[in-house]
Amino acid sequence: MTGRSQPIEITKIRADLRESVRDRVAIEEPLEIRLGFETEGERQTKSVSITMRTPGNDEELALGFLFSEGILRACGDVALVKPCQGDNTLRVELESGVTIDLDRLQRHFYTTSSCGVCGKASLDALSVQGRKPLPMQPGQFARTMIVDIPDRLRAAQQTFEETGGLHAAAAFDTQGELVVVREDVGRHNAVDKVVGALLSGGDLPATGLGLMVSGRASFELMQKALAAGFPLLAAVSAPSSLAVELAREFNVALIGFLRGDSFNIYAGEERIAR
Repeated sequence: MTGRSQPIEITKIRADLRESVRDRVAIEEPLEIRLGFETEGERQTKSVSITMRTPGNDEELALGFLFSEGILRACGDVALVKPCQGDNTLRVELESGVTIDLDRLQRHFYTTSSCGVCGKASLDALSVQGRKPLPMQPGQFARTMIVDIPDRLRAAQQTFEETGGLHAAAAFDTQGELVVVREDVGRHNAVDKVVGALLSGGDLPATGLGLMVSGRASFELMQKALAAGFPLLAAVSAPSSLAVELAREFNVALIGFLRGDSFNIYAGEERIAR
């Protein structure tokens, strides 16, 4: 077992041929994220999320999730992150004096590996209050560079090569170099891991980076990109209507169907060099 995949015995059917072979599948396990904070001079701990994820980079996942939800504002808000009660529970302790929105903690998020929006208490939980349109930088990303990103991302997906069952997300710079690559069974988890890694490294807002995802571009992924300050979100599949609306409203370049040497621009065309 690699920690992200495990071997199993399966039966493979090819035309009239039936054979038993050994295969590998991506591991999927729950992760509970708990938040420790101070209120009225006393420490409290609350569970804020249970997500189905691929083990690995769990601290980044927790930090990225809390940042995208607006609970964390900076890496300095965090005192420590440590596992508790086994491998599938993680506690994020905030520094004393860090204020949080208690109303957010009254909602209990349940995020499945297939749909990051499932379980949100209401559409209000997806609000982007306080966000402003990103400054426009014409010609920020070259078309010739963008079309190379999917192949570079695929080459960096070690567990996908073993299982074929993981999504991936990557932050890349304007030269096409992959800065951070993360894999997970959930698209939203992979993005949270990337955001968490950048947050830990002091690299947010990501104003000089693009974000690439291996699936479709949903509203939630666009919201996470916006929260982290990415000026570009690229996906190998289609965007949703809400993702397009959000991208256009906040000056984020949105690219879909990025395959081979072609792609569609749904928003922020000025950011793409002709």
